[in-house]
Amino acid sequence: MKPILAVEFRAKSGDYEFNEESVPLHSPEELFEYVAPGGGCESISSEVEEIRMVFLPPPKPNLQNTIANVPATLQLGMVIFTGPLSDIVQTAEQILVKAGRGELSESFLTVVGAGAS
Repeated sequence: MKPILAVEFRAKSGDYEFNEESVPLHSPEELFEYVAPGGGCESISSEVEEIRMVFLPPPKPNLQNTIANVPATLQLGMVIFTGPLSDIVQTAEQILVKAGRGELSESFLTVVGAGAS
């Protein structure tokens, strides 16, 4: 199975900027396991200033509805999602649903700007 999403972490220390790419994710389920309570999201270093979630192009683009393939960007706090519009919209909907059900970690809610202050 090919990955569908790459997660990249960016941090700065003085004038030095570094990027660290995480293990690619192979399904939306893996993404939501990562941002669920007890998932890997809770171990993100406090030095991280930006998280990029890049959806990789699908193996077969949508030929019937080409707007689904249009590149899009969604920023929630310090998390930036980029990729085909259809992937961004589906992910945003799932974030809303899972947040309403309490299925997202406090760490993830904090980095997207919706955590308790």
